[in-house]
Amino acid sequence: IPFKESNGPTDSYAAISQVDRLQSEPESIRKWREEQKERLEQLDANSRKQEAEWKEKAIKELQEWYARQDEKLQKTKASNRAAEEAFVNDAEDIFPGTEWERVAQLCDFNPKSSKQAKDVSRMRSVLISLKQAPLVR
Repeated sequence: IPFKESNGPTDSYAAISQVDRLQSEPESIRKWREEQKERLEQLDANSRKQEAEWKEKAIKELQEWYARQDEKLQKTKASNRAAEEAFVNDAEDIFPGTEWERVAQLCDFNPKSSKQAKDVSRMRSVLISLKQAPLVR
């Protein structure tokens, strides 16, 4: 077998140096190394188990969220349909002199219960002043 030059140790040299290292290693260090390996394997197993539990929990919470969202959507649709039907029924009952009552039904004059983000206080004050002192034609 021709001798082949190499910059690093050959395979046989690496195997011999590893055996020498293991033989020269004290028993306490070898025992610690094995215990450390077992601890790391246990931590990895626990980590994988916890990750699987988190994924299951996340899937369950996501399904519950979708169910709540769908339920809320159905309730909103039902209330919107009922409000639309009531509005159409009220629009049919138009009599002269009931204009302000109809405006008052459509406007929320309580500023604290208003869900709008815009400031409508000026419009509210104008409507109230017009109701109290209507324009004369």
